[in-house]
Amino acid sequence: MSDIDRRVLQTIIETANDHFFIVSGDGQILDISPGAEAVYGVSREELLSSSVQQLQAAGVLKPSITMEVMRTRQPAQLMQITGTGRRVIAEAYPVFVNGTLERIISRSRDLTDLQLLQDEYALLQKRFSEHLKRSQAAPDAEEQALDDALDNLQVRSHVMREIALLLKRVAPSDANVLMLGESGVGKTAFAKQLHRWSQRCDGPFIEVNCAAIPENLFESEMFGYQPGAFSGAARQGKAGLLEQAEGGTLFLDEIGELPLLMQTKLLKVIQDGSLTRLGDTRSRRVDFRLVVATNQDLGKQVEAGLFRLDLYYRLNVIPVTLPPLRERREDIPDLVEACLQRLNQRYGRQKILGNQVWSTLMGSDWPGNIRELENWLERAWLSSPTDQIEEPAALPHAEQPPANLPSASPATSAVALDPQETLKQYLARLERETLEELCHTLPSTYAIAERLGISQSSVVRRLQQYSLNAPQRQPR
Repeated sequence: MSDIDRRVLQTIIETANDHFFIVSGDGQILDISPGAEAVYGVSREELLSSSVQQLQAAGVLKPSITMEVMRTRQPAQLMQITGTGRRVIAEAYPVFVNGTLERIISRSRDLTDLQLLQDEYALLQKRFSEHLKRSQAAPDAEEQALDDALDNLQVRSHVMREIALLLKRVAPSDANVLMLGESGVGKTAFAKQLHRWSQRCDGPFIEVNCAAIPENLFESEMFGYQPGAFSGAARQGKAGLLEQAEGGTLFLDEIGELPLLMQTKLLKVIQDGSLTRLGDTRSRRVDFRLVVATNQDLGKQVEAGLFRLDLYYRLNVIPVTLPPLRERREDIPDLVEACLQRLNQRYGRQKILGNQVWSTLMGSDWPGNIRELENWLERAWLSSPTDQIEEPAALPHAEQPPANLPSASPATSAVALDPQETLKQYLARLERETLEELCHTLPSTYAIAERLGISQSSVVRRLQQYSLNAPQRQPR
């Protein structure tokens, strides 16, 4: 190495934000970047006179990523807790010469300050959300526009409407969106709605289940291949799923199942905006909006070394957590109505649900969420011999209402469905009767809004819709 090259390398190490370690093949520390002293709580002189084995034994490196590379002879990534109590993410790469491990290059990034910034950002978001709730005029107009734009999404609960509003606000941008939530909560439906709201709505929506593609086929399916790239390859080659999403939205479901090698390649595509097909030497530009979803805790996967931290931060630009159905039971009636309409149209009969079935539907915890609800309804629809579904088809998880719900009694059970009354008419009647009762028992539209968990202007609009008189007393 020339003197100039040596100085260039030294400058890179000394000025980098990451903390570099250059270690010999047997674990002796040869060089470090200056910032490592503060993070690991050991002077540069002490570090340079030590080995990674000694530092791990002393608790300075917990654990040593370099020793992991020495053990596996493969690149590694893991989370460390330093002797000073700071959390860092460390990566290390082996350097071989003629098959012999000569050096290990590691770099670590201090996440402690970043975590504090994220906590502060979350607090600011919470305060901003509370500010929006206190402001009635603008949210009401926005909510009305949301009602007109929801398409086929059944969103009635306050929390889901807030999520829908957030997605509608970010839809015009190309920011990556990370959707979190249990299996079956509707992540795919919201991803499709985000695409319809976006400026890429005329482009394709490509959905990929990362858990459904065998690992040995993943690269060819995602990145495509050239003619003759491997045995059995199509003669004309093939564009991968990333290329097929050109100009549209790429939705990667079960992103937590993405193999580590593919995580690295996906990160490069996100950073560079280009990819290379298998068997090709030239890169191709790609342009798509990325939306990913998972029911796993990606943070824990990062700590376990199963998911790349740098990819996690690339994906986690707009995090959206969809709550399970048991935490938003207000959405169940609309979901049931929409599913029932689809079943009636598919099978050519007009069936309705009996009163007993509604008690079962509203009382279940639905651990499988919307997917389980829809499967249960189809099973009940097909097994019912008449046009009124009376048998509350056995629910494996819902023989009893949840403990936090009051048991049904003659005074509190749902009003019976009138003959020839549709579900929509039935729900509208229940809503009108509920509002009428609250107008007699609560002093103001503000009190009604607080009781129902909706905005005051929404209460006023509904009272006008049902020709009801608002309470005359105003809040103190």
